[in-house]
Amino acid sequence: MLFPFQPIFRCALFFILLLFSILVIAQGSPKGLQSANSAFRSGYAALQSGNLKEARKQFQSVTTLAPAISEGHSALGAVLVQLGEFSQAIAELKRALILNSKDLAAQTNLAMAYEQTGDNKQAIRCFEAVEDGSAALNAHVGLSFARALIADGQTERAQLTLQKLVEKNPEDAELLDALGSVEAQQEKYDTAENEFNEAIRLAPASVAPRIHLGIVLATKGEPEAALKNFEAAEQIAPKNIAIKLELGKSLISNGDGARAVEVLQSAQAVAPSSLEIKYQLALALQAKGEEQSSIPLLQSVIDANPNHAAALTNLGLALVQTGKAKEAIPLYRRALAITPHDPVIHQDLGVAYLQEANLNDAIAEFRTGLLLSPDSYELHHDLGLALKLKDDVQGAIPELQRAAQLNPNSPDPAFTLGILQMQTGNFDDSVKNLKTALALRPENGDAWAVLGSVYKQQNRLEEASESLRKAVELMPNQPGPRMTLAAVLAQQGHPAEASELRKDAAALTQKAVNRQRAAFETNTGDALLKKGAITDAIAAYREAIASDSTYPEAHRQLGEALRKEGRYAESTAEHAQAEELRKSVLGTAQ
Repeated sequence: MLFPFQPIFRCALFFILLLFSILVIAQGSPKGLQSANSAFRSGYAALQSGNLKEARKQFQSVTTLAPAISEGHSALGAVLVQLGEFSQAIAELKRALILNSKDLAAQTNLAMAYEQTGDNKQAIRCFEAVEDGSAALNAHVGLSFARALIADGQTERAQLTLQKLVEKNPEDAELLDALGSVEAQQEKYDTAENEFNEAIRLAPASVAPRIHLGIVLATKGEPEAALKNFEAAEQIAPKNIAIKLELGKSLISNGDGARAVEVLQSAQAVAPSSLEIKYQLALALQAKGEEQSSIPLLQSVIDANPNHAAALTNLGLALVQTGKAKEAIPLYRRALAITPHDPVIHQDLGVAYLQEANLNDAIAEFRTGLLLSPDSYELHHDLGLALKLKDDVQGAIPELQRAAQLNPNSPDPAFTLGILQMQTGNFDDSVKNLKTALALRPENGDAWAVLGSVYKQQNRLEEASESLRKAVELMPNQPGPRMTLAAVLAQQGHPAEASELRKDAAALTQKAVNRQRAAFETNTGDALLKKGAITDAIAAYREAIASDSTYPEAHRQLGEALRKEGRYAESTAEHAQAEELRKSVLGTAQ
């Protein structure tokens, strides 16, 4: 968590004015000093009215008229700090201290200037000199001191400094927010949460403590509570990009990818070059299921920052999700070169190898990941699947059993174990695991079908029939459960129903074959169309439709080929037919 406070500068110019006037009187007020004194008073008046440019002009005159008097340099340095011209400020303030080493105002402003330029060690020395001069740090100076300490890695000391300031200023919401942030950096989340809540109570219109409280709650594993704080912050400052970014991240964590995309797109419209917004928007698109749309965003982040390991990993994931594992593998390798001890990247790379049917490398990556994270459910589960695919049943079973122990709420390990145990003839354990899987996911038609097959092997025909009927209900277009159920019914003495089921299964099998043939002919037509062989492509698409007249893609592509040949009326008719079939498929799915 970053130290979140904006610098607020306050300078003790009343000390300077008093000292300078006394000094002028003591020297008998010669003409040059009288002019310097007048310029000083004019500069002070301009500063009081907020006219920093005029104040700077007048104090510069003071340093010209009376270069040997420290107060002029101190006043000019203070104004330069407020103007953000820190290098010039440091030079003037150092001159002031050379002329008067006891000028605590100059020492304070010098410390704050150093802190703003990132020279934290010098800043700390100056703040310590102020404290040694018996000057109590006020709230704003104390915040700057705390920032320098944190940047220098002295978080414990920063916390103590802020605690003292809070004791003296218990109603200062900014100090409470600062203290909470330091405590959050030290992972003292409960204490930090209390500080942020008190800061919000004292300053309900302040967004900083709401953002910081949201971050702490998210870290504590309370995403819904975190989201409420980010939403409250956005209501206060709806155009704040930092808030939109945190809100978008929170929405992703809460599984609302669609809304996260909206929020982050609005942020990107304001800050189109922000890499962090692009990255989070890509994650939101992935969460929404739009992996293809996330790819160019992630690529642009990587182009700007080639060592962005997380972006490399998520781009690899998006490519795997869109069936491009071969392209993902080198990205994962690049990510591992940057962060070689990340078990998640090893897991993702293993999954990519699985998609490429490279079982040996997949298994090696999963095992490397487990060395780094031995209690990872995902790695044990994926390793078990990879070993199963390699026909290493004895190796797969303990990995899946360990995965089931690590995540007893996941149905996947139990389901796969049930299949493996059926294959090895361990029917009782198979039934036990399949029932566990179905208790967790009762809509799994495949699990009901496998359970029915196991019951059939055990000659438990009534239970087999019930399970297989459930499988047929859940998977009405699959021929396999119907064939198995037909065999069970035949054994039970129901030949007529068994015969009907066999006929239905045969029809479904033929339909699947026809669809496969239609898809092949359509792909052939696509290849011919790319080569410009329009007539041959049309012939291929018509063959596809002859195989399966309900295949929308064949009609759509035939319409495209006819359009290229100038047969617009026929093209329109085919496109219309494709759309009708598409709607029909969607309606059936719903």
